[in-house]
Amino acid sequence: MANLELLTAADVQLMQGLAQRVTALRPDLLNCEATYGELAWNWGKDHTAQGSGWPRRLWFADGELVAWGWARLPHRVRRGDGSVREVTGASLTYQVHPAHTGLVDAVIDWYEGTAAGLERSVIPSAADEFALTRWTAHGYTTDPAALGDTGAWTQLNERDLTDIDRPVLPAGFRFRTAEETGPEAAVRAHVDAWAPSSFTTESYQGLLHTAGYRPDLHILIEAPDGTLAASTIMWLDEANHTAEFEPVGTHPDYRRQGLARAMLLHGMHRAREAGATHATVACLGAPGFPKARTLFYGVGFRELSRDAPLIKPA
Repeated sequence: MANLELLTAADVQLMQGLAQRVTALRPDLLNCEATYGELAWNWGKDHTAQGSGWPRRLWFADGELVAWGWARLPHRVRRGDGSVREVTGASLTYQVHPAHTGLVDAVIDWYEGTAAGLERSVIPSAADEFALTRWTAHGYTTDPAALGDTGAWTQLNERDLTDIDRPVLPAGFRFRTAEETGPEAAVRAHVDAWAPSSFTTESYQGLLHTAGYRPDLHILIEAPDGTLAASTIMWLDEANHTAEFEPVGTHPDYRRQGLARAMLLHGMHRAREAGATHATVACLGAPGFPKARTLFYGVGFRELSRDAPLIKPA
């Protein structure tokens, strides 16, 4: 680990720039964890607790980032309820510009060296036939557990921002933003929706150092008793006029009241006012997780791409 370079906030901004260029050319080749908003969110929520186990490698051409790999090595996840989860294998998020596909092998070689001796997983885009061929040539196979009914693979969904329905909230509820509520309340809304969660006020400060985060596009819903009952962040990619929802969550005591639907519709109106013409949101794609997919389809999203989870034994 001493000879490995760790991921920094400056690296994340370079990686977001590559995500913007891939989005403009071939959005179906964008790995679901390598999107503009997902990069920022994953960095912000976990870098404080897990960043010491995040080696990365960057590849440049003519001074521009054209490929990167971000490995997550074995680590311990401490969550807000005091529970601990041990992660014993390695996983990789990566992206290669479509004009530099030959660098896929360089990414694989780096990952093999970085995670030698460990079980290794990676999730390329299912549309990236060249990359899938190269991973297979290096001994990676389809992960049967990930592709089961409750497997943890992701699909990316999209819609344009025309003809957006009017959001309707139950009586006494109102829309707020993190700009209005402040960091502590915004963090509490997320933790309540996603408990147990490792997200903290310190983690929130990491979001402020990523491109695309705007407190006025961090949408919350306040219940009549003052509880923040739902929240989402929209990451505005101004280059592609796209807003990405990540994450989207509702407090358990306020579910099944239409809050998430109203929040998404309100968020799309806000994103359009900010200059976006297109929106994306990711969700688990396995058959055993239909709720989020049904929610997003219900407000006009449809599948754009999906992950193809691969694994290689230790």
